Amino acid sequence: MSSSPFNEEETKQLLEAQAHIHKHIFYFLNSMALKCALQLKIPDTIHKHGEPMTLSELASSLSIHSSKVPSLYRLIRFLVSSKFLEKKTLTNGEERFSLTLSSKLLLNDHPLTLSPFALTLLDPALVNPAHHLSSWFETEAKSSFHIANHGMSFWEHASLNPEFSDCFNRAMECDSRFVTSLLVTNKEFRGLFDGIETLVDVGGGNGTTAKAISVAFPWLKCSVLDMPHVVAGLQEQENNVMFIVGDMFQAIPSADAILLKWILHDWGDEECIKILQRCKEAIGKKHGGKVIIIDMVMDIQSEDANSNNISSTHILFDMEMMSLNGQGKERTKHEWENLFIQAGFNAYHILPILGSRSVIEVFP
Repeated sequence: MSSSPFNEEETKQLLEAQAHIHKHIFYFLNSMALKCALQLKIPDTIHKHGEPMTLSELASSLSIHSSKVPSLYRLIRFLVSSKFLEKKTLTNGEERFSLTLSSKLLLNDHPLTLSPFALTLLDPALVNPAHHLSSWFETEAKSSFHIANHGMSFWEHASLNPEFSDCFNRAMECDSRFVTSLLVTNKEFRGLFDGIETLVDVGGGNGTTAKAISVAFPWLKCSVLDMPHVVAGLQEQENNVMFIVGDMFQAIPSADAILLKWILHDWGDEECIKILQRCKEAIGKKHGGKVIIIDMVMDIQSEDANSNNISSTHILFDMEMMSLNGQGKERTKHEWENLFIQAGFNAYHILPILGSRSVIEVFP
């Protein structure tokens, strides 16, 4: 008789469950190791070298302490396993490391760099609130960010901390540059602006999105509406872009189209309905007037996208919104539809043309 209380199949299942638990316990190190690689400038160093680098070449080129050189391989091994680097073994056994498309997008001088976005979202100010999720569930606190920041909301924290606000704005700027570079060449997206002469980008930051749209559609008169600490010092820019200080919950300037890029996922349903109502007032009864939303639709994605990656991205972003804003969330098609109906809109059309995000046309 076997002395073990578990048979072979039960043992296998228990070990698999343990491995699953271990993997999720240490998931945070994926983010922290990537942050470390960016802070050490590993992608930029390989790019500057001009060809794949050996471990010894990397070690001599990076600003790392001599005692840490033997540990560098372990970080490089992570970057290879997570597909931020490629390893090629030569016939003489020498290993050389090169960049992948993902790491190229993290180069500081890449025109579509996502490095500021990655470093900002991994800043302690945005990571620490996740430690307070259980307290948020157990109390009346508005969000775990409120708990971590002595009752302040994310937006209050940004307005009182110029350095953090600048970092966050740079993160949003690089995301906007990436998104608009893809959108303005998309036929379906370009068709959204037929007959449109004026556009207000609500929460448009320093105008990166509005400027790109203005260049792509030179007949458009574009305005950016944002909070005082965001647009302070910004004057009328070239490319026909104006900056307006305002509160989207109070009033939005009149226009043929209102753009909401990654705005509504920050807010709960009640706040989103108010914002959408202000948008409806802004477009009035103009023929062809519309609201254009760029955001995630959790049960819809581009046909050519990796479904597993996109689904995971949706769920992780939803957890991030819950951590930072409490009632903020990523929404399903049904949830979006409920918002539009309650805000008084009659029709909408979803274009799944942006990977994890979609473009939604909403009509009064």
